[in-house]
Amino acid sequence: MHSLNVKKSRYLSLLLLFLFFVPVSCVQKRLGINNNIIYRNGMVVCAYPDAAQVGLDILKKGGNAVDAAVAVQFALAVTLPEAGNIGGGGFMVYRSKTGESNTLDFREKGPAEANVNMYLDSAGNVIPNMSLYTHKASGVPGSVDGMVQAHSKYGKLKWADLVQPAIDLARNGFKITKHLAADLNHTSGQFKKLNPGKTYLMKEGEWQEGDILIQEDLAKTFEQIRDKGRDGFYNGVVADQLVAEMKNGDGLISKADLQNYHSVWRKPIIGNYKGYKIITMPPPSSGGIALLQLLQSVERYPLKRWGYNQDSTVRLIVEAERRVYADRSKYLGDPDFYKVPVDSLLRPAYITARMSSFSWDAATPSTSIQPGTFIGYESDQTTHYSIVDGDGNAVSITTTLNDTFGSRIFVQGAGFLLNNEMDDFSSKPGIPNMYGLVGGKANSIQPGKRMLSCMTPTIVEKNGKLFMVVGTPGGSTIITSVFQTIIDVIEFDQNMQQAVASKRFHSQWLPDEVATEAGALDSATVIKLQSKGYKITGRGGIGRVDAILKTKQGYEGGADPRGDDTKLGY
Repeated sequence: MHSLNVKKSRYLSLLLLFLFFVPVSCVQKRLGINNNIIYRNGMVVCAYPDAAQVGLDILKKGGNAVDAAVAVQFALAVTLPEAGNIGGGGFMVYRSKTGESNTLDFREKGPAEANVNMYLDSAGNVIPNMSLYTHKASGVPGSVDGMVQAHSKYGKLKWADLVQPAIDLARNGFKITKHLAADLNHTSGQFKKLNPGKTYLMKEGEWQEGDILIQEDLAKTFEQIRDKGRDGFYNGVVADQLVAEMKNGDGLISKADLQNYHSVWRKPIIGNYKGYKIITMPPPSSGGIALLQLLQSVERYPLKRWGYNQDSTVRLIVEAERRVYADRSKYLGDPDFYKVPVDSLLRPAYITARMSSFSWDAATPSTSIQPGTFIGYESDQTTHYSIVDGDGNAVSITTTLNDTFGSRIFVQGAGFLLNNEMDDFSSKPGIPNMYGLVGGKANSIQPGKRMLSCMTPTIVEKNGKLFMVVGTPGGSTIITSVFQTIIDVIEFDQNMQQAVASKRFHSQWLPDEVATEAGALDSATVIKLQSKGYKITGRGGIGRVDAILKTKQGYEGGADPRGDDTKLGY
């Protein structure tokens, strides 16, 4: 017995020595601790570490989830110029600690001079890149008005205190990451070509990880927003600078367009999946309706028994995605301009009928799938952040400039990038946009209209209590990434970090293929799918999900390892 105790003592001593000398981060990584820390008082998960710290600081100062969201939004406009923005727009899904839910639409709008044929030549063909990398590519920005509206309705701290951190980051600078350095270097040629006489985000030589990025003009713009709120952007100096930039580049946004822009509070799209309540974004986001259609399409099948990313699971999901994206092409658009048949699209009998043509014998060719019909119908770069405060208020926000760095055009004197969201309209029926998505009349270009989006900020309840806050960037892959993350947790028992890191696949009706991340499917599954007629193609990362899971112990975050995404809590 004495010998056994001595051996145990020696073993424990060796273990303690190992733990002492091995770096803590290494031990955490091996034990999985670093990926699954539980926080009780609040949490922020977003796409850049400095912005996450800003949000956490606001929570610690007594701010609520909306306060933190406003501060994070503006901080990301400094630290994540690829997608964080004041020159773009987005969507917010909100759930209070008592279960009240609401959504805010601060999506960009078509300028008053926009028209349905603005990107077509005299022969009626789409002019390449006109809706992407010109001043005419920009819709009227909504991000600043959105933050003002969110703070006015739900905020707790002073407005100026929420904007100041962005000013400090812009004026004092911050260390750029390896990812940001690579993105800046990759886009430097276009910056120079599209911005004669400007030097924003440019330098002699290449950017390196750890370089300090200072943006003085952007700091001055934020000072206007800090001191004057909405008028600091839509009127006054900044508005004059934006309109002057438009005139210099033959753009369309006018002073009247800016003054007439207003965000809209909309009723959430709400559905259920196996007892979980899904609270998500209504049109002009296509994401909420598509997400609920996908969940209802697979609900009656035994996904848990089939297993994560196994051939039957993949086939079912791909077939559901094809039908959902086909519906998106015809029926989804701005509800202020077009009667979106929400109830019909989400009717269980309709979804069952859509899936009835699915056969286990062979893949359903996309050419044989058309948007569904029902009685009575009348004819990604993006970023996401999820925040929960100590009281249980939750915010899920996705914002965008559309492409990485938007149109790549800066507003002279103001230092921020213009979006290229006009490409999200249907430039011509049946012609795909930069994400391969096609559309028609429902998403045609009109003055004052909001362009269709795939952004899918979502909050999930379980038994009447907060369960998950989730969303992602990724263009057309946003919907499928959010969908897969939710079922990875509910069906395949993954924790939050595992779910956001899991390898994904994506199908969107057209083109007729299944895009997969490296390692998403094993070779046996690929062979089985190919034998049934599925075209499997490889691609880079799909989505960058940032999410929070409420557990019995507290808040568990998931920060996507595909980027610089960071989760912080206390």
